[in-house]
Amino acid sequence: MAKGFNAPSGGRSGGNMTAQLAKLQEQMEAAQAELAIETVNESAGGGAVQVTMTGDQKCSAVKIDADLLASGDVEMVEDLVLTAVNKALESSKALSESKMAPFTNLLSGMGMGR
Repeated sequence: MAKGFNAPSGGRSGGNMTAQLAKLQEQMEAAQAELAIETVNESAGGGAVQVTMTGDQKCSAVKIDADLLASGDVEMVEDLVLTAVNKALESSKALSESKMAPFTNLLSGMGMGR
């Protein structure tokens, strides 16, 4: 070894970083699994149309009041469904962003995100 060269002590600094990244990945996967289970509910038309969406942006239920369908106003039903779905999607994205924010912030601080 060259005179004056100081080898890193322990040689485990890379292994520690790998372990931390593996733990971070496990935590992210757990958060994503939670998002797949968590739901948000939104409605339109005073509750005549209700939409349930998971935290990973999958629509899991749509309920339309029978009286609304009986009205025969197809255009209004379409508008209410569209409104409720878009509201549920926005809420689902907000839920996802809040749950994943710690990881996004950490990774962007390391130069890996956004």
